[in-house]
Amino acid sequence: MGSLNVDDKGSEETQNLWASILSEVQSSSASKLSNSRTVLVLGDNDSGKTTLIAKLQGIEEPKKGSGLEYYYIDVKDEYRDEQARLNVWVLDGDPEHTGLLRFALTQESFSDTLVLLVASMNQPWSIMESLNKWAGILREHIDRLKIPPETMQEYEQSLIRFFQEYTEPEEGQSSNHAPPRGDSNPLHPTAPTTEGEGDKVLLPLGEKTLSQNLGIPVVLVITKSDAISTLEKEHDYKDEHFDFIQQYIRKFCINYGAALIYTSVKEDRNCELLYKYLTHRIYGFPFTKPPYVVERDAVFVPCGWDNEKKISILYETMNTVKPEDSFEDVIVKPLTRKPIQRDAEVIAEDEQVFLMRQQSQLSKQPVPGPVAESTPIRTQRPQAQRTPERPGGTPNTPLRGKSQDGKGAPPGNSEGMLANFFNSLLSKKTGAAAAGKDKASVARDAAAELERMTRGKKQATSTPEMNMNNDASASSS
Repeated sequence: MGSLNVDDKGSEETQNLWASILSEVQSSSASKLSNSRTVLVLGDNDSGKTTLIAKLQGIEEPKKGSGLEYYYIDVKDEYRDEQARLNVWVLDGDPEHTGLLRFALTQESFSDTLVLLVASMNQPWSIMESLNKWAGILREHIDRLKIPPETMQEYEQSLIRFFQEYTEPEEGQSSNHAPPRGDSNPLHPTAPTTEGEGDKVLLPLGEKTLSQNLGIPVVLVITKSDAISTLEKEHDYKDEHFDFIQQYIRKFCINYGAALIYTSVKEDRNCELLYKYLTHRIYGFPFTKPPYVVERDAVFVPCGWDNEKKISILYETMNTVKPEDSFEDVIVKPLTRKPIQRDAEVIAEDEQVFLMRQQSQLSKQPVPGPVAESTPIRTQRPQAQRTPERPGGTPNTPLRGKSQDGKGAPPGNSEGMLANFFNSLLSKKTGAAAAGKDKASVARDAAAELERMTRGKKQATSTPEMNMNNDASASSS
C-alpha cells in the first residue's frame, strides 16, 4: 500500500511539472511581440520625417526616397528577451501622393497602426496649416476604408478609455497606465471584465477633448526645436510667441486625443523619449517619464494628461496677443527680400574693330550708277514750257547724276562719302596713335569731313538751279 502511494505521488509531481512547463510555453508564446504593429508618418516636405525615423533606427545618414517609403525599427524587450520589427511608412509631403495611403493603412492593419503627425519649428507660421491639412487627409482616407460602424465605435471608445485612465507616474516608478500584454492590443485596449477593475470611476472628458476622434492613436511631433533660438535672434520672437504657438498645438492635440513631443535630431533632444513613448503606446512597455512643459524646446505632453485648465497657464505670459487671436495674424511669415537683379555688364566694342566692320559692310554694297545716264536731259527747253511743279508748289528737284552741261556731279555719292569718311577715320586714328595725337584732333578731323560732305551736297543742289535760271533768261531774251 505504501509503495503504491509513493508511485501516485511521483506521477502527480510529474504531471504538475509538465503542466507548469506547458503553461510557461503558452504564456511566452502569448507574450511575443507582434510584428504587425505599424507607424504611419505624415507631414509636409522638409519637416524632418525621414531624419527623425533614421534617428529612431540608429542610422546617422538617412536615405530619402519619394512617394511612400518603408522602414522598420528594431524593438527589443530586455525584460523578456523578445524582439520584433516595428513597421514604419513615411508618406511624401506632396498632396498628390496621398493616394498611396491605401497601401500603408488598410482596414486590416487599422487596429495595429499609430499615426505620427510631424511639423517643423523651423517654419512656425505654417505649423497649424500643415496639421489641419494632414488631419483632414487622414480623416478622408479613414472614411474611404469603410470600416463597419460598430467596429469603428469600439476603436473610438478604446481611445476615450485610454485618455480617461491615464495616471501620471511618480518619479522613479513606472506608469500605472501600462496596457495589458499578451493577446490584448495596447493600441486599442478592451474594457476590463473583472469586477475590481470595472468599478474604477472614470472622469468625464472635457467639451473639446477627442471632439475629432479618428479611432486611431495619434502622436504629434514638433521637429527642429533648436530653431527656437534662431527665431529669437533673426525674427525677434518672444516668450509669448512660443507660448502662443504651444497653446494652439496643445488644443489641437486635445481635439484629436494626441500626445505632443518637441524633438531636435540636431541636438539629440527628446529622441530617446519619443522611442520609449512609442514602444509604451504600441507594445505596452513600462514608461516612467512624467509630462514636461517648462522648457519651451523640450515639451512633452502624454495622451490623457492635458486639459484646457492646464493650457490656460500659458496665457499669463501673453501681453500683446490674446489666446483667441488668429494664428496666422500673430505668427506671420516673414517677408523674403528678393535679390536685387543688376543689369548685365555691357563691354563696349573696340573702336577700330567697329569701324573696320562698318567699312567691310559698305565695301560689299554695289555703288549705284548715275540715274541721268539712262535718261538724257534736254539742253534746251521751249519758251512756253515751264518747269513742272509738285503738288505743294515747289519745283521738282533735277535728277542727280550728270549736270545739264554734261559734266559729272559732285565727286562721290552718299555711300562713297561714308566709305571715305570711315577710311579717313581709320587712317587718321592709326596715324594719331602712331604720332601720339589726342582725341581732340580726331574730333576735328571728323568735323571737317562732315563739313566737306555738307558743302558737296549744297553745290550739287545749287548747280542745276543755276542752269535752269540761265535757260530761262536766254529764252526771254
